[in-house]
Amino acid sequence: MKLSPGDNRAGHEKLSRGGLRRTSLVGGTGIVASFSLVAYHATIGDSNTQAILKSSGVHLQMNDPRFTTWARTLVHYSTDVQPGEVVAITGGVAAEPLLRAIYREVVLRGGYPVMIPVLSGLTPNLIATGSDDQLQWVTPIEQFVRGKADVMISVSAETNTKSSSEIDPTRQRMYDSARSELRQTYMRRAAEGTLRWSSTLFPTDSYAQDADMATDDFTEFMFSACKLDTPDPAAAWGELRDEQQRLIDWLVDKSDVHISGPDTDLRLSIAGRTWINSDGHRNFPSGEIFTGPIESSANGCIRFSYPVVTGGREISDIRLTFVDGKVTDASASKNEEFLLSTLDTDTGARYLGEFAFGTNFGITRFTKNILLDEKIGGTVHMALGAGYPDSGSLNRSAIHWDVICDVRTEGVVTVDGIPFLQNGSFLV
Repeated sequence: MKLSPGDNRAGHEKLSRGGLRRTSLVGGTGIVASFSLVAYHATIGDSNTQAILKSSGVHLQMNDPRFTTWARTLVHYSTDVQPGEVVAITGGVAAEPLLRAIYREVVLRGGYPVMIPVLSGLTPNLIATGSDDQLQWVTPIEQFVRGKADVMISVSAETNTKSSSEIDPTRQRMYDSARSELRQTYMRRAAEGTLRWSSTLFPTDSYAQDADMATDDFTEFMFSACKLDTPDPAAAWGELRDEQQRLIDWLVDKSDVHISGPDTDLRLSIAGRTWINSDGHRNFPSGEIFTGPIESSANGCIRFSYPVVTGGREISDIRLTFVDGKVTDASASKNEEFLLSTLDTDTGARYLGEFAFGTNFGITRFTKNILLDEKIGGTVHMALGAGYPDSGSLNRSAIHWDVICDVRTEGVVTVDGIPFLQNGSFLV
């Protein structure tokens, strides 16, 4: 989808003045791009910026220089935007300062930015009140972002993380299932290298409240987790990449994983699968190494230490039993019905698509946000549902649910009988 590179300023002027004409070069996405440009200027224009930020509980200032550092790291390091590439930038309007900074950096880099602002609460409204046909309709914007763009940068900026808490699980499942094929498309494109993506999180009051933190404290926590408080964030991520690669090099020819701890005795196989070094490119922050376990290999039981927080719901004290890879028994102390409904989304929802170790020791507490929590250094997490093709996973599903097992205080992970992680410390 790469467009012919030209003068940065001229390209930007053409895009701003005539999005439909410019994006008509991009295989039928003109309507999407022209809409997004109109929405960008109408929804988050300069005149109402401070009102939006105030109402959204955002404490950062528009001129905070850290926005530039954040955006530059996402554009230069995380996604490595090249001249002529079409870059979909999507995120909640509460993140306007960061979205604007990303837009500027893409222009300076020679890319063609397509801004797609997101209003809070629209998807829950659709799922709650729409017809079955409306829930299953995949919009041209969704298809463009995951199926056509060269680069996708998304910024989560929820102002109410509980807006989906009353949604009927069967309707949520219908909505998710309709996007299963699109999920597989973007996973395949990412594995092939035809789509580079990065996802980050903008500190709002809602996220801070979930983490039991003041917003200012949560903001500083985010900057630290993203290594944006270092003189050279890209170099800092490079240092973590080297340490993660050391762990991967040790794991690469291993087979059998055994996780043991309180109410946990689970075995699975990683034989022949590829370990991914997640170093701040796709997730920002990152700090994990993961692979796709052999689909039929998980046997035993596991208790997940932290709640899963998804779709506005908190599912607590999840306990799963696996037989030959499949979840055969599941329970939770809170929102168990939602857990069971999600496991019935499709066949792949009861199998593991991912097994991972968290390595970001700058994330020191549970926040109820999986982008952060799955990276906590010294923990283990795995995902029910879809696996990443580049890890070797063959599991396909409309869901990808990460769940965390904290072995930092009581637990051990052995690999081929050798202690690998114990009490939060890597032993190799």
